[in-house]
Amino acid sequence: MQGEVTDNRERGQFEMQVGEALARIVYRREGGRITLIHTEVPDALSGQGVGSRLVRGTLDRIRAEGIRVIPSCSFVAAYIARHPEDQDLLAESV
Repeated sequence: MQGEVTDNRERGQFEMQVGEALARIVYRREGGRITLIHTEVPDALSGQGVGSRLVRGTLDRIRAEGIRVIPSCSFVAAYIARHPEDQDLLAESV
């Protein structure tokens, strides 16, 4: 069931295809930082852990790029708060 997280730069979103449904995190890149704006998981996938797997895959990709995260999305912010091992990805406050 788990799909791979891909970076669709044309659309400015990380995506994870699960069956016929597409879960996504919309973002904006600025220099060495990426603002994660909105997470969207289709209702058909709700309650199956898809959102958390999407965030995990997204953060793994961001870590590999060596950039920092601004979690404007409350779902992403809550995920990072629950996973201290990812807090090093947070961008310094401006």
